[in-house]
Amino acid sequence: MVALALLGSTATAPTDPSVVRTVEGPVRGTVTEHSRVFQGIPFAAPPVGENRWRAPQPVRPWTSIKDATRPGEVCLQRDLFAPGAPDRGSEDCLYLNVTTPAKPGRYPVMVWIPGGGFVGGGAPAYDARQLAERGDVVVVTAGYRVGALGFLGLPGLAGGGQFGLEDQQAALRWVRRNAGAFGGDPGNVTLFGESAGGLSACAQLASPTAVGLFDKAIIQSGPCDLHWQPGGWLPSEPAGSIWIPRAEADKAGVERAATLGCPGPDLACLRRLPATALLTNDLLIAPAYGGPLLPVEPGRAVRAGYTQRMPMLLGTNRDEHRGFLYEEITTQRYPELIRAGYGDRADEVLAAYPLSEYPSPALAWATVSTDALWSCTAHEMAGHLARRMPVYGYEFRDRTVPGLDPRHPDTGAYHAAELPYLFPGSLPVTLNAAQSALGERMQRAWAAFAHTGSPQWPAVPTVQGLDIAPAGIGPVDLAADHHCALWSRVPH
Repeated sequence: MVALALLGSTATAPTDPSVVRTVEGPVRGTVTEHSRVFQGIPFAAPPVGENRWRAPQPVRPWTSIKDATRPGEVCLQRDLFAPGAPDRGSEDCLYLNVTTPAKPGRYPVMVWIPGGGFVGGGAPAYDARQLAERGDVVVVTAGYRVGALGFLGLPGLAGGGQFGLEDQQAALRWVRRNAGAFGGDPGNVTLFGESAGGLSACAQLASPTAVGLFDKAIIQSGPCDLHWQPGGWLPSEPAGSIWIPRAEADKAGVERAATLGCPGPDLACLRRLPATALLTNDLLIAPAYGGPLLPVEPGRAVRAGYTQRMPMLLGTNRDEHRGFLYEEITTQRYPELIRAGYGDRADEVLAAYPLSEYPSPALAWATVSTDALWSCTAHEMAGHLARRMPVYGYEFRDRTVPGLDPRHPDTGAYHAAELPYLFPGSLPVTLNAAQSALGERMQRAWAAFAHTGSPQWPAVPTVQGLDIAPAGIGPVDLAADHHCALWSRVPH
């Protein structure tokens, strides 16, 4: 315990590993034989009242020991996949959780940004005990504002369209201040996330105000240049991008404010509304670029070299878009969708993805979108980044992972399927022994990257396949498997 007391900020009682003194005040967590867990630690003031749609404000310090044995609320959100289900969470949600190995040490810190399409998700879903114990790392999982509360834009509103990204930076600053108190090394911080969390890491890589807040990055299923043609994201959706210009966010915010009875728009009026009135059923709300935090769209920043330089680990899942089979696609509709999306290049796409090769038109469409939106976009991004920094690629390929929707049993290695391998319990699935063994391999690789800047396999252009036996773990030809030569020619 003397060693622990000598690291960074000291614990309040060196003989009590459950109590740690942060810069803001002491907290008491839960200690087991293998780990320590501290939950519900505030890293910013509650973003309510006048703090709604305002940059995260400092926490009011405390002196008595704060209970940190239960997680804080997730940020207020609507369940988009269960219409009529109660809204969940709270507007008071800027809390984080810290998980450490039980034994004293000075460990790399891994900061997890949850996914959820920028409209849902939250830190409490991610149990980091296995990752911390097996990898000898300190894991921080942080919440951030989502939906309209996190990304509303309005003309003249400082930080409009980017409040959730500001929350993430506030959490990273908390880590720099306080990691040492938990046995973490504040000079060795890896930012990682999946889906919207991975895209958030893209934004932070491209953000001038995030410089110096982290040292390595892992992007899971979050290619920085994610965009799509008509019918590419969902069959009924128009063309779009994960990012929008600030002016577009402001225009959408003005329209939304008017529907809520606050024309002008009247910010004071909007702040008086109950938070639940601001929730929408949009599947995806795009963060805005433009301004000091994110001056350039992140995909463009990657292509032009306007990002921080650091070791990177990035990858996608083999069947990403099978997780988005929400609509019926018939034999007739499949070619119609391809022609609507790819115009005069549609015949090339249909020749590469003939219906005869797939069990259903829906799986044919999902394969096209997997390759165009995810796999080849990430492959191209890795090539751009690798010209300036060490980059390691992977593809999660376990097609035996249990699915989430019994109506679509053949979802393969779908979007988010890797999460329970890294964070057991993060999805409502049970892994078998072979899958759990793959999960341990992945946890150790992610932790090795946090320790050394390498997951212990060759850098790009090698792409490491992550699968159970007999396919196992080893290099794969992602570009060939996903027709990336075609997608280098066809706008997507």
